[in-house]
Amino acid sequence: MEKKLVKINLVKKRDSGVVSFNASKINSAILKAMKILDMEDEKKSEELTQKVVAELNKNFKNFNIKGIPSIEEIQDSVEKVLEQHDERLFKIYSLYRRSRHHAREIREFFKINDDLKFTANALKVLEERYLLKDEDGKIIETPTEMFWRVANAIARADKNYNKNDEEIKLTALRFFNMMKNLEFLPNSPALFNAGTEINQLAACFVLDIEDSLKSIFTTLKNSAIILQTGGGVGFNFSKLRPHGDIVKSTHGTASGPVSFMKIFDVTTDVIKAGGKRRGACMAILNCSHPDIELFIHSKENKKELSNFNISAAVTDEFMNCVKSNREFSLINPRNQKIVKKVKAGKLFEDICNAAWISGDPGLIFIDRINKDNPTAFLGKIESTNPCSEQPLLPFESCVLGSINLNKIAENNKIDWDKLKDIIYLGVHFLDNCIDANRYPIEEIERITRANRKIGLGIMGFADLLTKLKIPYNSEKALNLAEKLMSFINKEARNASVKLAEERYSFPNFSKSIWNKTTCLRNASITTIAPTGSISIIAGCSSGIEPLFAIAYIREIMEGKKLVEINKNFQLDVIKRNLYKDKIIREIIKTGSIQNTNLPEDIKKSYVCAFDILPEWHVKMQAAFQKHVDSAVSKTVNLPENSTTDDIKKVYMLAWKLGCKGITVYRYGSKPQQVLYIGKKTAEASPHYSGGSACSVCSF
Repeated sequence: MEKKLVKINLVKKRDSGVVSFNASKINSAILKAMKILDMEDEKKSEELTQKVVAELNKNFKNFNIKGIPSIEEIQDSVEKVLEQHDERLFKIYSLYRRSRHHAREIREFFKINDDLKFTANALKVLEERYLLKDEDGKIIETPTEMFWRVANAIARADKNYNKNDEEIKLTALRFFNMMKNLEFLPNSPALFNAGTEINQLAACFVLDIEDSLKSIFTTLKNSAIILQTGGGVGFNFSKLRPHGDIVKSTHGTASGPVSFMKIFDVTTDVIKAGGKRRGACMAILNCSHPDIELFIHSKENKKELSNFNISAAVTDEFMNCVKSNREFSLINPRNQKIVKKVKAGKLFEDICNAAWISGDPGLIFIDRINKDNPTAFLGKIESTNPCSEQPLLPFESCVLGSINLNKIAENNKIDWDKLKDIIYLGVHFLDNCIDANRYPIEEIERITRANRKIGLGIMGFADLLTKLKIPYNSEKALNLAEKLMSFINKEARNASVKLAEERYSFPNFSKSIWNKTTCLRNASITTIAPTGSISIIAGCSSGIEPLFAIAYIREIMEGKKLVEINKNFQLDVIKRNLYKDKIIREIIKTGSIQNTNLPEDIKKSYVCAFDILPEWHVKMQAAFQKHVDSAVSKTVNLPENSTTDDIKKVYMLAWKLGCKGITVYRYGSKPQQVLYIGKKTAEASPHYSGGSACSVCSF
């Protein structure tokens, strides 16, 4: 830009240092704001910059040290000029400035060297869970160093396949850029542990429990080891004899599965997963187990089993009995004898009523899961990981990773080529994790390496819909979900075939359902997880959930609160000159925009969880499930005044549409949740990831 003589020639930095004044930095900041508004105009930005310089010169004598303005005073002048000449630019600039101020507060409070300019809440989560610390709790790496640590550790697995150092460095750089740009992030244990002494990378585990004290407590020990390294564990307790059954060795009576679940829960509570957060477990009981009634009511006392999600494993036979109001047999697993017969409809209603009270149990459609079991010759799948998206055989583990869909759309279009590149690189990353992983138990390593299951999924789907101006509760959104996931599944399988050609197929390939194909590196490839903490880091909506709230108050540290507004919504209303503080205050009361005076097209694009009828939640889950190898984690959010009948309809529809599991959460049904909405304000915890008000997954 044209140079002009100015009085201001020095600037006071925030650290009190002094540097030369450079008007081009002001011009660059204004151009960035223009770019966000799709209105790049270099001539106008130069004119506005000169007005800022004139404003600074006018105030020359008022600056703090001999006419030297601080960065804050320069930014004040920029805001003043923009407010006078372009209200939309002013709002973009001032909102960004405010967000960076909050991020600086977090960075300075926790002494984080934020070299990638994360949001305040992402920094809080990174400080709390991800960035490495020394023995005194002092942070010893930057976010850039964290991503390099992970990228290098995972890329080194290429050495097993005759890659040279230069090739490995190039792969590490590609992994690093994919994570740094927040286009893809692996599950939390990989971010915690990769490149450290622990180096346990998987989030998902399933352990077997046989009907003996030795098996029960060996499994308890193994689960403790897994939880300690950051993984979550799923168990099926159905092999345990029922409460009151005979125990021949002691001539006593059995205490039943629920009593042992409580022991596992206490152990989980004691162990903070990976030293970073509470542990997470899944307890499953088959619908034919005699203790099924005790099981489904086990979380109605909301102080118990707080570290467990629970799900009833229901068969097609059971669901058909519910439909026709027939009796269903409960069978003792010890001797396979029928204990009694119950009305299937009554048992189903009890399940739904318990879910209404506490959010548990969910349902696992176990026949649907085993229909897609890729290695059925090894046995039936009986359990899933804690959030039910990853059905696994006993002792299997799986590393997950999610593509940020908010990063693949510009100008109302999906960049399919960019998405394909991320898919191929993501499959490569996850497959390398199987080799790089330090497994907590030898049996887990053996079967994981034999089947090489990975879980490539997505997050930011609701954000993608808002960018494309597609309502979540629409046929157009369902069609996009199928098209998108079909593309991801197809290209992920192609990527797995390519890896198999370069390396080899998974060892159990010849006995798997894939044995008629040429080759395949991974027995299963795609999964959709809820992406709790990693979606906070990525700054996107969680998994395939709709937005739960458009705007809310979040507490970020020591009572300090800030307003958080969905970025795409914020940008849309600023572009159309509709952004008003009064409207934001109105939205914060409920989180929704449906009762505002905003235009109808914006209301349709930005529907929230409670604006959507429950069946749309289920339809969306089913649309994705059609093209996912493993399963889909999703919560059907229900308003507080929902009924047991509403839950019955949701559960029945999920079975009819081919879902592999289903979870509901009626607002307010748990003693603690991560977001509260009310008449005065919507308030979220630091760990709220934008999906559901319940805290179902921290991975």
